[in-house]
Amino acid sequence: MMFLEPKYTIEQLVDRCKAGERKAQELLYKQLAGKMLAVCMRYATDRMEAEDMLQNGFIKVFGKMADYRADGSFEGWVRRIMVHSSIEYYRKHHKMMQVVDIDDAGTEPSVNPIAAANLDAKVLMGLIQQLAPGYRIVFNLYALEGYAHKEIAEIVGITEGASKSQLSRARTILKEQIAKMESKSYGYAG
Repeated sequence: MMFLEPKYTIEQLVDRCKAGERKAQELLYKQLAGKMLAVCMRYATDRMEAEDMLQNGFIKVFGKMADYRADGSFEGWVRRIMVHSSIEYYRKHHKMMQVVDIDDAGTEPSVNPIAAANLDAKVLMGLIQQLAPGYRIVFNLYALEGYAHKEIAEIVGITEGASKSQLSRARTILKEQIAKMESKSYGYAG
């Protein structure tokens, strides 16, 4: 005879986790792990590293559970911990950041907005993954997570100007890659 797991809301699981129930932690992990692994993948060099980031992040989530005050969404709170934990992991295990001065960032080539809009999300995420680590982290924090340059500078340990420069360079590289893909798909020489 097979027993099915009862369904709980996130709020119920959070309350049970705060009470120290291991089963609730397991259920909460199962409910959020897929989405949070996707967050970690943005900062990792490969899936194995992302899984390590995920595990470290959930250890922090469960360790800080009493600090969650339900001011915003629980998932947003967990995402923030995952981002910080992933960057901390990356810093610990990799040489960090090539910093480019904003004056050296160059001009950004134009890209056909229709072609860019037709890009598959997986393809775009693949292009982002190919960015140099410093560019990728700043781009992800700014464009995908919604952090301001001041916050990024604090999180990553760089200046606000360096954050802006890293973002500018990341955008330029992505636009160049999209333009190359566009010219290949339309048969233009590039």
